[in-house]
Amino acid sequence: MQKDKHFISFSKGVSWRIIGTLDTMLLSYLFTGSIGNALKIGTTEVFTKIGLFYFHERLWFRIKWGLQRKAGYEMHTQSELNDYAQKDHIWQESHVRSVVKGISWRIVGTIDTIIIATFWTGDYTKALQIGFTEVITKVILFYFHERLWMKATKK
Repeated sequence: MQKDKHFISFSKGVSWRIIGTLDTMLLSYLFTGSIGNALKIGTTEVFTKIGLFYFHERLWFRIKWGLQRKAGYEMHTQSELNDYAQKDHIWQESHVRSVVKGISWRIVGTIDTIIIATFWTGDYTKALQIGFTEVITKVILFYFHERLWMKATKK
């Protein structure tokens, strides 16, 4: 069962990265008019976003704010409750934590896109257009991506 969860998480991450990169490439093309720039921005983003997402997750793994004990773990010692190696078994994220974590990732992701687009186009105004439009498109696309995965992995 645990391997299935890891496989689903991995597959979900890969499918989201594909959708997110295609979205960035499309927006880059629409704002720059250049297929070359769109491909360079999208290709660079794949690598930077994977690394940034990893570090973002590791940072949030260390932040205890917004975690709630799961039912049945009320009687554990404080030492056991602080064992974040067992985080997923004992703790669950509150809705507020998930929202704040999502917003913080979108900020990091948007800044990354703006920097990459500025680098490849040399035009920060186009980079800002791509980045700020991406905030809207990514939120919408991510919502539908999540809903599809919920349906696909329902037992």
